[in-house]
Amino acid sequence: MKRSSGARLCATAAVGALSLALVTGCGSSDEGSKDSGGSKGSSSSSAAASDAKALTKAELEKLLLAQGELKGYKVDSGDDTLPASKSLVKTDKAECDPLAWSTAALAPGDTDASVGNTVSEDKASSAPTSLEELDEDAFADAFNLDMTFVGLSSYDGDGAEKAMKAVSDGVKACSSGYALKAEGETTKVTKVAPAEGAGGGDEAIAFSEDVDMDGEGTATFHTEVVRKGNTIATFYTVNFAAFGTGEAMKIPAAVVQAQVAKLK
Repeated sequence: MKRSSGARLCATAAVGALSLALVTGCGSSDEGSKDSGGSKGSSSSSAAASDAKALTKAELEKLLLAQGELKGYKVDSGDDTLPASKSLVKTDKAECDPLAWSTAALAPGDTDASVGNTVSEDKASSAPTSLEELDEDAFADAFNLDMTFVGLSSYDGDGAEKAMKAVSDGVKACSSGYALKAEGETTKVTKVAPAEGAGGGDEAIAFSEDVDMDGEGTATFHTEVVRKGNTIATFYTVNFAAFGTGEAMKIPAAVVQAQVAKLK
């Protein structure tokens, strides 16, 4: 039996113009990797941080995971998937902005040095490439893969540490939720809570967000933020086949570990 046109449209939107609002608008359940209840790591490098200089976008691009660097995954620029700027991702509470930005592979702190891409499971498939040709099982199989939004940002001085604090503070301040607007869609986050994650780097934070699915229950999303020196990496994973199933997902630890290992 053919998949409904609504489902096809949902999948097309998710693949072609994915943002948190579009993902939740299509209906999903997503659990990213988990970390400790707050900021985790050492602040022993605080003195050196004051002299740190932000990397340029060109330098950050070289630090992003590239194709062939992680077996079993393929890397895409994310140009057709990730929001181009913070102006496209807005919340109704300023203290919640760093959470939304982290989820969208944008810089959680104040910097212009920010880049991002997507890292997806590389599953070879002989399934039809046209959505119209997919039956129910083939449709589910074609979209049963994890896609991780990866963002890198770099900061002058102690900007990276301040950005991490903003994320940590946001988890507490936004515990009762907030409204998110992206790509013209408004999504209600009903709860934010500390979580656990792969960690690594000098400092790591992870949090979960319960999202209202247009009155059809809630879905739980997870985001992980890792600082190494004055560079911050953010991670958020979706699996299109899990939309509406209630299944929990984890940010692949291999992606987090491989990306953090590349940071200076």
